[in-house]
Amino acid sequence: MSFTDRQQAGERLAEKLTAYRGCDAVLLGLARGGVVVASTLASRFRQSTDVCVVKKIGSPVDAELAIGAVAPDGVSYVDWRLGHRTGADEHFIRTQITELNDQIRQKTLLYRKGKRPYQLRDKTVIVVDDGAATGATLEAAIKWLRVKKVKKIVVALPVAPPDVVARIKPEVSELVVLETPNDFQSVGQYYQKFPQVEDGEVVRLLAQ
Repeated sequence: MSFTDRQQAGERLAEKLTAYRGCDAVLLGLARGGVVVASTLASRFRQSTDVCVVKKIGSPVDAELAIGAVAPDGVSYVDWRLGHRTGADEHFIRTQITELNDQIRQKTLLYRKGKRPYQLRDKTVIVVDDGAATGATLEAAIKWLRVKKVKKIVVALPVAPPDVVARIKPEVSELVVLETPNDFQSVGQYYQKFPQVEDGEVVRLLAQ
């Protein structure tokens, strides 16, 4: 196990991201676990954290296997090759995208509690998650940030498998990953404590 918990993972990431301390960057935590890591970075850098709700599209045979993901404003990423291998046709995926768009709107309103989102255009945005398994949620988030016309995308992760790192790295300005194990199975296996992050905790962290 590489990390005690998400807070300790955030502290280790902060050591690698010192160049962004005090700069005009926006910390963007992917809900829900990424918000915990991002809030630790925010406390070290004395910056605020915004949230990006991204929902994975699970395959028809295994809901935990992400064949794509949906970001805000209807932006989506789909791995069609993997989707077809698992029996997902276009109707299934389009239905999932519609349902997940509704969930994203509801969760975003819940988390922000009426606060306006940060302006991202022409900003440096540091996207933070607690780890990446397939990279689908990151792909969707990156695609959404391009629509927002941000100046620079930085992705910060405690752990991700080498194939995800190789795929994501060319798509962003900078990718910081602390651990890239070859025997990767799940994000949680690299944490001593990896509890489910509840909605209430996300609301509390964003309000700090």
